[in-house]
Amino acid sequence: MVLAGGRATRMGGGDKGLLRLGAGTLLDEVLARLIPQVARAAINANGDPARFAGQGVPVIADGVAGHQGPLAGVLAGLDWAAAEGASHVVTVAADTPFFPCDLVPQLQLAAEGSEEAIAIAATRGGEEVLWHPTFGLWPVALREDLRAALARGDRRVAEWARGHNAAQAVFPDADAFFNVNTPADLDRARRMIG
Repeated sequence: MVLAGGRATRMGGGDKGLLRLGAGTLLDEVLARLIPQVARAAINANGDPARFAGQGVPVIADGVAGHQGPLAGVLAGLDWAAAEGASHVVTVAADTPFFPCDLVPQLQLAAEGSEEAIAIAATRGGEEVLWHPTFGLWPVALREDLRAALARGDRRVAEWARGHNAAQAVFPDADAFFNVNTPADLDRARRMIG
C-alpha cells in the first residue's frame, strides 16, 4: 500500500506523488520499486481516485474520517489486505522514491523475530537507529486493535508500532529513505535520479 494521503503543505498542497521526477512521477518511481516485491499493490489516498487512474492499481480511501494521517492509511491497507485474503500489508510512502529494492524481504525477515509480526524500516545515524515508520510490514490480525487506537486519538505510527514490539529491519543507506517534502527536496531528488 502506497501511502499517498498527505496534504503536502510544505510543497504548497496537492498530491506529491504526482510531481514530475525523471521520465514520470514520484509515484511512478515508488510503484516501480514496490510492485516487484508484492503480490498486489494499491494506493491509499482520499478524494477523487480518478487522479491516479493512470497508475493501474486500486485507490483505497481512509476508512476513518478526518484525515487522521498515515496511521489511518495503514488501517486502510489492513482492511484492503483482509478483503484480498492476505495476512499482511506492506506500506511505503508516496514521496520516497529511492527506498530499497529488497524492502519487503528484509521486513519479512525482521518480522520473524517480532512477537506480533510487525517490522519497521530503519537506518543508522551514527550510533542511533532511525525509524522510518511509514515503511512497515503489518499483520491483518491487528486491524481492529489499530481501529480502536485511532478511535482513542492515536496518530503516531511509530508509537503504535512500538506498543506492539515492532522489529526493525535496518538498512545501510540512509538516503534510501530520503523523502520529498519541499521544492528543494524535489530538486535534490531530480539530481539523485540523474
